[in-house]
Amino acid sequence: MQTILLHLFAATLYAVLGAHFWRVTARAAPNQPRRNMSVAERLTMFGAIVAHGLALQGELFPGEGMRFGFGFAVSLVIWLAVCFYWIETFYARLDGLHGFVVAAGVAGSLLPLVFRGQHLLVNAGSPGFRAHFIMAMLAYSVFTLAALHAMLMAIAERQLHSGRLTKTFASLPPLLTMETLLFRLIGIAFILLTLTLGSGVVFSEALFGQPFRLDHKTVFAIVSWLLFGALLVGRRAWGWRGRVALRWTLAGFIALVLAYVGSRFVIEVLLGRAT
Repeated sequence: MQTILLHLFAATLYAVLGAHFWRVTARAAPNQPRRNMSVAERLTMFGAIVAHGLALQGELFPGEGMRFGFGFAVSLVIWLAVCFYWIETFYARLDGLHGFVVAAGVAGSLLPLVFRGQHLLVNAGSPGFRAHFIMAMLAYSVFTLAALHAMLMAIAERQLHSGRLTKTFASLPPLLTMETLLFRLIGIAFILLTLTLGSGVVFSEALFGQPFRLDHKTVFAIVSWLLFGALLVGRRAWGWRGRVALRWTLAGFIALVLAYVGSRFVIEVLLGRAT
């Protein structure tokens, strides 16, 4: 009951903040200077993040064990992405993105209440397993933020070229600022994914209690790693950007989703099984 109330409280805070951000955007004059997040807005978002995090912690560690499931996986990824975004707002003016991020926060807070299926993780008490798990979730979350960021950039660029830029997208940061942030996100997530894959392959028996085997999750994770690696090389060697970067980002993200979250969705939601 306590975790349910925390999920609902977090969703309410995200929703109130989202309505506020959309109202501010709608009332803003076309040439009004950009403003950074106010102290009250920062504290409200921080409160939502804390409530969301406490709810997830209560579900992840209900006792001695460690439980996980589809709704929880997506919620955790969104929570980590919102945390990263909140920290990033201290270093860059991202006011036009606030509404999109808190909307994702609302969805992330409510998903565990809709998809309740969970299964017990093996070797959950091992510090190595928990470190591996945290790195994997961080990689997922930052890549999720990068994929959403890339899609917003693509929409804004299309509207800009067609001369029909809506007020919502006109409030976004300049495309060059967004592009710099996008590749910063991808670079951080690529390092995390590299560490996740490396630890999973080298220390498989210690982490999972069995020798390394090439299952579908590992294959899709490696495919994602190759795609994002190629994008970073292409960016440095040939200056890839725009639609090319968007295609590679979305392709890598889809492969990563299929690696774990997609399989949990099929097992828990479509097949109705918890394991």
